[in-house]
Amino acid sequence: MGRPHGGISPIQQMVASCSGAIITSIFVTPLDVVKIRLQAQKTPFPKGKCFVYCNGLMDHICVCVNGNSRAWYKASNHFNGTVDAFIKIIRQEGIKSLWSGLPPTLVMAVPATVIYFTCYDQLCTALKARMTDHTQEAPLLAGGIARVGSATVISPLELIRTKLQSQKQSYRELTDCIRSAVEAEGWLSLWRGLGPTLLRDVPFSAMYWYNYERAKSFLCQHYNTSEPTIRISFLSGALSGSIAAIVTLPFDVVKTRRQVELGELQAKNLSCQGSTFKCMSRIVAEQGFSGLFVGFLPRLIKVAPACAIMISTYEFGKAFFASTTWRGRYNPAVLDSFLCTTQTPPQTTTFRRKVHSPKGLLETPVQFHINAII
Repeated sequence: MGRPHGGISPIQQMVASCSGAIITSIFVTPLDVVKIRLQAQKTPFPKGKCFVYCNGLMDHICVCVNGNSRAWYKASNHFNGTVDAFIKIIRQEGIKSLWSGLPPTLVMAVPATVIYFTCYDQLCTALKARMTDHTQEAPLLAGGIARVGSATVISPLELIRTKLQSQKQSYRELTDCIRSAVEAEGWLSLWRGLGPTLLRDVPFSAMYWYNYERAKSFLCQHYNTSEPTIRISFLSGALSGSIAAIVTLPFDVVKTRRQVELGELQAKNLSCQGSTFKCMSRIVAEQGFSGLFVGFLPRLIKVAPACAIMISTYEFGKAFFASTTWRGRYNPAVLDSFLCTTQTPPQTTTFRRKVHSPKGLLETPVQFHINAII
């Protein structure tokens, strides 16, 4: 196809990842809103209790205040299943209610995703240039390092958002609360809960990007194309996301339990006790080893499409920018090649060339292959 999609600027990579985060959130948020409404119907959330909300990109802890749930997840109707919940919510509350809580989620998800994807692309390119004999391992390292960076940057913002959601506070009161926490426990208190997040997200990211690049290369060879199409990106993202979700499920269960425990303790003004591995031991003691794999199907159903939508949108954005920056002018062939499942074969043109030989002046046919993006 000529120029690779990676030959774009970091700013263009950031715009592509930002678009992917927004589109993924829009598609996946309704599924989690319905899931939480069904969960609240079965077991109402009492005062001080928490649950974890995820839109496919990030997890957020939600704390119930004074025994009353927030309006968008308050169980006011009886639902007989997922489809019934969709229909009743749309009829009685309007279709916009399926995206309730989306703006505050985007405030967190967009910067985290932009940092994550941009860092991954830059790191992967740099590592491949240095690891000439082990280029296949570059996505593994780049994915893990990028996730550590994005999670570390976003963690203090997530803590602030959780405190704002758990109780009504002015920004001055919030500042005083954070200052007192820093004075009592040090600056590391702003990164409370980062350990469980990294235990799940770093292995997930490393496996996801490694499997994604391998699956993408395999499918490109299968379809005889030099660059991934939107179908190749979608399938590779769904497959690699599913594998990573299954392998890291025990860490996801522990992380969710830890998040809820931290939220309940914060709501009751109690200090956190125990570590991540102690939490894992408690789960095994209470529910057995299978307790570490609770929620297998819901996680798979949510993670696979979220990964597929995010990566295919991101690759589309990179293809779009590659088409506008190729040799300084717009070239739709780059974008068309990404949207098609197969590449258009190169055009062949033939003309005759005069050559001098001992037998006199001869004309010989010469063929040239003309690529679509020249």
